[in-house]
Amino acid sequence: MAARDGHVHVLPLHVANKIAAGEVVERPASVVKELVENSVDAGAANIKVSIAQGGRKLVSVRDDGCGMTKDDALLSLERQATSKILDVDDIENIDTLGFRGEAIPSIASVSRFTLVTRRHDADEGTQIVVNAGELVETSTAGCPPGTLVEVRDLFCNVPARRKFLRSFATEEGRVKGIFTVHALAHPGIGFSLVVDGRELYRLAPATSLSDRLLDIYGADFVESLIPLPPPSDAQRNIVRVSGYIEKPNLSMPTRRDQYVFVNGRPATAPSIAYAVREAYPHRQGDVKPALFLFIELPPNQVDVNVHPTKREVRFRDNIAVKRAIAEAIEGALGLRPTTSGETTSEATTIETNGAKTPLPPLPHSSTPPLPHSSTPTPTPTPTPTPTPTELPIAAADTDARPWKWFKFLATTASGYLIIETDAGLVTINPHAARERIAFERLLARSGNGEPTAVSQQLLIPETIRLSPVDAARITAAIGDIEQMGFKIEPFGRDTFKIDAVPQLVGALSPADVISTVARDLSEGGAKRGERWREELVAKSIARSFAGMSLALDESGATKLVEELASCRMPYISPGGKPTMIFTSTRELDRRFAKN
Repeated sequence: MAARDGHVHVLPLHVANKIAAGEVVERPASVVKELVENSVDAGAANIKVSIAQGGRKLVSVRDDGCGMTKDDALLSLERQATSKILDVDDIENIDTLGFRGEAIPSIASVSRFTLVTRRHDADEGTQIVVNAGELVETSTAGCPPGTLVEVRDLFCNVPARRKFLRSFATEEGRVKGIFTVHALAHPGIGFSLVVDGRELYRLAPATSLSDRLLDIYGADFVESLIPLPPPSDAQRNIVRVSGYIEKPNLSMPTRRDQYVFVNGRPATAPSIAYAVREAYPHRQGDVKPALFLFIELPPNQVDVNVHPTKREVRFRDNIAVKRAIAEAIEGALGLRPTTSGETTSEATTIETNGAKTPLPPLPHSSTPPLPHSSTPTPTPTPTPTPTPTELPIAAADTDARPWKWFKFLATTASGYLIIETDAGLVTINPHAARERIAFERLLARSGNGEPTAVSQQLLIPETIRLSPVDAARITAAIGDIEQMGFKIEPFGRDTFKIDAVPQLVGALSPADVISTVARDLSEGGAKRGERWREELVAKSIARSFAGMSLALDESGATKLVEELASCRMPYISPGGKPTMIFTSTRELDRRFAKN
C-alpha cells in the first residue's frame, strides 16, 4: 500500500516492532507464553511466573536456564535474532519452542522491559533496560545464573491495544491457562505462579505426567482418566501417541479441557480434532472428554509455522496422524485390541500418590461401537422411570402454544417422542426440550438481586476441584452462578464448596454442572449485554441435561410436551438446536398423493 505522499517507504524499526508485536503479543498471557517457551529452550529446571493486575502492571518470568552473555542479551533485542536457526534448512527441522526472532524485541517495544541474565560459568551478569523500544541502560549485575525478564506497563505506548484488554480477573485466568498448558507439556520442569504477590502454585519437577496431573487436578479427576496404550508396531516409526483420556460415563460434563502437544509444543490441527471426535464413543449432547494428548513425530513431518503464534500445525501425513490417534483412543477404551492382543479397559492402572490403583473396567453400555463399525448395536428397550426433576412452568396463553391439542403416540427406539397435533405430526427431541424448559425456568424472574431459581440445600456439601483456568472462570462469575440458585464459595486452591443447587437440577451432579459452566464461560467472552453472563450460565446449566438418560413413560412424556408447549420459545434449545420437527397434515397428504 502506498504512503500518503504516493511513495513506498521502509518502516522505521520502532514502527515495525510494534506491528510485529501485534502478531505475538495480544495480551499478558501472550507475553507469558513467549517468555516461558524461551525458558524451556534455555534448559531451565525451574520457572517462576509472576503477574500483577492481570499482567497489565507486571509480567515476570525467572528461570535457572543457561543464561546469556552480554553480547547475546543485546542481540536478542534485534529483529530476527535467534539461537535456534542458522539457515533456511533449520526451519524444516525445528524441535524447539520459542524460535521466533521478533518476540523479545516486540515485547520490549510495547512495554517497560528489563532483562537480567547470567551464564553459569560467568562471575557476573548483565542488565538491560528498554523503555517502549528505546534502549535505556546496559550494565553489569549481580544475579543468580539464568534469566529474569520483567515486563511492566504492557502497551504503555499503544493505548489503542491496551483498551482492548479485559478485566484483571479475565486476563489472570488466561495467564493461568498458559501456565497450566506449559506445566503439563513439561512435567519434568518445576513451575510456580505468583499473582499479586501471593503464590498460587508451586509444582515440583515430576517424574511422570500422572504426577503433574495429580498436582494440578487432584486424585478424583486423575482416577477418571485412562492412559493411552503404546503405539502399534505399524505406527511406532511414523507417529507416536501417548497421554490420557477420560473414561466415558453418563454423568460426565459435556465438555472438558483438551490439551494437545505436538513434539512438546502446545498446538492443534483440524485433523486432530476430527480424529478425537470420530474415535470417542458418541453420546447424546456435545461430548468433549478430558484429553491430554502427546503426539511425537520427526520435525520435518510437521509444519509449526502455519499460525503466527504457532497455535496450529500442519502434518505432512494427516492420514497417519489420524490413524494413530484413533488407534490409541480406541485401544484405551477397549474398542479395539492393543498390541498385546488385550483390551486396556480390563487392566488399566494409573499412579495415584505413588501407588498404582486399578481402574474398574468400563461398562459395555458406555462404550458403544464406533459409527463405522460393522458390529450391530443392540437397541435397549426403554424402561419407564420417573422424570429426573420437576420443572414447573406457568401455563402460557393458549393462543401462543405451538398446537391447540396434542396426543402422545410413541417413543422411538432412538428416544424421540412422536405426538399428533391438530395440524399434523411432531417429532420431539426430549433432551433439547428439557434444556429449553430448564433455561426458561432459570431466567423466569428479571434480575432484581434475588435468585432466579429456587435453591435446594444439600444434605452434605459437595466440593469440586477445578483446573486453574476453570477456577478463575468460576470465581469471576460466582455472583451470576448464585443468581441461578447455587450457593458456592471458594474452599482452598482451585476448590469450591457447594452448599445448595437450583431445585430443578437436583437430580444432576453439582460438580458436573459447575464443570460444564466453567467450560462454557470460556466461550462467552465476546458476548455483551445487560445479562449476558447470567444468560450464559443459565444456558450452561440447562445444557447439563443433555447427557442425562431420559427413558420416559407415557405420563412423563406427556408432561414434558406440556411444559415445552408453555415455553416462550418452544421451538429451539438455548443452544439453537431444534426441539421439534413438524410435518403438517397437508404435507403428509401431498406426499401420499391423497385426494
